[in-house]
Amino acid sequence: MSTPPLAGGTTGPDALRPLLAVVLDALHDGAADRGGPLPAGGPDAVAARMRQAAEPVLPDTGTGAGEALRSLVHAVAYGSADPADPLCAAHLHTPPLALAVAADLAASALNASMDSWDQAPAASELEAAVTRTLAAEVYPHGPDPDALVTTGGTESNQLGLLLARERHGSVQVVCGAGAHHSVHRAAWLLGLPEPVTVPSGVLDPAALDEALTDLSGPLLVVATAGTTDTGRIDPLSEIADLCERHGAELHIDAAYGGPLLFSAERRGKLAGLDRAHSVTLDLHKLGWQPVAAGLLAVPDRAHLAPLGHTADYLNADDDTEAGLPDLLGRSLRTTRRPDILKIAVTLRALGRTGLGALVDRTCATARLLADLIEKNPRLELYERPTLSTVLFRPTGATDEQTAAIRRTLLAEGRAVLGRARADGRLWLKATLLNPHATPRDLANLIELVEGSTPR
Repeated sequence: MSTPPLAGGTTGPDALRPLLAVVLDALHDGAADRGGPLPAGGPDAVAARMRQAAEPVLPDTGTGAGEALRSLVHAVAYGSADPADPLCAAHLHTPPLALAVAADLAASALNASMDSWDQAPAASELEAAVTRTLAAEVYPHGPDPDALVTTGGTESNQLGLLLARERHGSVQVVCGAGAHHSVHRAAWLLGLPEPVTVPSGVLDPAALDEALTDLSGPLLVVATAGTTDTGRIDPLSEIADLCERHGAELHIDAAYGGPLLFSAERRGKLAGLDRAHSVTLDLHKLGWQPVAAGLLAVPDRAHLAPLGHTADYLNADDDTEAGLPDLLGRSLRTTRRPDILKIAVTLRALGRTGLGALVDRTCATARLLADLIEKNPRLELYERPTLSTVLFRPTGATDEQTAAIRRTLLAEGRAVLGRARADGRLWLKATLLNPHATPRDLANLIELVEGSTPR
């Protein structure tokens, strides 16, 4: 058996071309056979089909590249929840842009590892340029803005809490009831006290003021710009005022809402963002990147100094002194992909106005869905959307009936809706991230919900 070809070097592209043709055909055929946003039949049916395609996982004699790619990519494509389908609208799970996926292929082929300069000479310089640029979007008046690339909001929030802990030895985290679960998990992981939770959907300034008055010691307030359940944005400027008054630090989780910065029409909703000590961003949500594309931005790169770490084989002191860039302090991870390439390609290709137009179009689609629900007496709207999340439920339905509607649509493979509890009731959640969704798609979604509602 001949040695399989590699993806890199001058011969790599020629080896990839026929394989990519197989993959693209398998992706197309799998999606066509699925015929909707989700495979029908539920977990048992999907598991059975996947086992049939995957076994034997490790045959004595390999089946060859063509067959392995064709059969497994087809099976995974068939059995996937497809965020490119307008009826797949449950989570902050974006349909990635084709150009970003193409760039991600190049990143995989080059296989740079972003833990030392000699493994990623060009990618490390590109990362430095892009992270500085994006950090300056968050902190236009910061002394020396910078950002780290992360796997997403969870890692970014963890880093925000870690940096605050390192500055003070320990901190008491204060957050709203709508804060992402990763805030509580990060506090646990870092050995911090259990966060004090202000019981309000949006972090209420009066309640926050009272909580901060009652607490002592170093304090870190975590505000949210785009909650997972409703897409609400906390009153960031008022919260920043309170933090200054009480001597508390501020971290803002803008994993969902951060890309409003690209929209001239909507960036005002993030007023006060630049007053935070750290900000979480996540471009695999409203940035249409393949997973993963998270960032943690700070106003001054000196704030990142606690992450500095030395391993002689990666960033020896004499190498650093000789001018080789030190990358090990750019992440808690060691080996990591050059995820910055897809982000850089997207920023360059679309520019601020192109990305802003995608954000505006997506948010406008959510408003249109809310309009349709408000006009329908058989449906109840929770509230007008702040970003692209719309909560609704059949009028008069119980929580049990609402949950059953979602599971019925999942089992039938007809629509993927999320669920959220707000004001003591269960709601269907449509998280709209597809800029190609049409009014007909929205009407179809409503018809499917109505058709699954018990009479």
